[in-house]
Amino acid sequence: MPHRVYSEINLHIIWRTKASAPLITRKIEKNVHSFIRNTAFKTPDVIFHAVGGIEDHIHLAVSVPSNLEIATWIGKLKGGCSYHLNKHAPNKALKWQRGYGVVSFGTKDLRWIIKYVTDQRKRHQSKRAFERLESIGC
Repeated sequence: MPHRVYSEINLHIIWRTKASAPLITRKIEKNVHSFIRNTAFKTPDVIFHAVGGIEDHIHLAVSVPSNLEIATWIGKLKGGCSYHLNKHAPNKALKWQRGYGVVSFGTKDLRWIIKYVTDQRKRHQSKRAFERLESIGC
């Protein structure tokens, strides 16, 4: 990052499985989340906050530097994750839908967003998901 730059860019990101199929089974969920978390940790100046989701989509909360090309980075996360998981899988089952959703949020909302991301199962079971944080472009 260039010298003399201050930024607080907090993002909530979501993307879905191909055709919103329930491809993220309990069996692979931990590996999917681990890959995304580890990739975020390896990205210079990205601060990982949380990853979560359910069978048909992923949520991610991160803070990013001002020079990160968001679309390119999300593409690498999605592509790298499916490649990594499908590399040794016999049926190459994990595929992502085109597009994603990204919403910026203030640092004061960080705790709330982390809870939203990590409580996905409860939220969807109780029908308490927020449309704005569940939307992706197609």
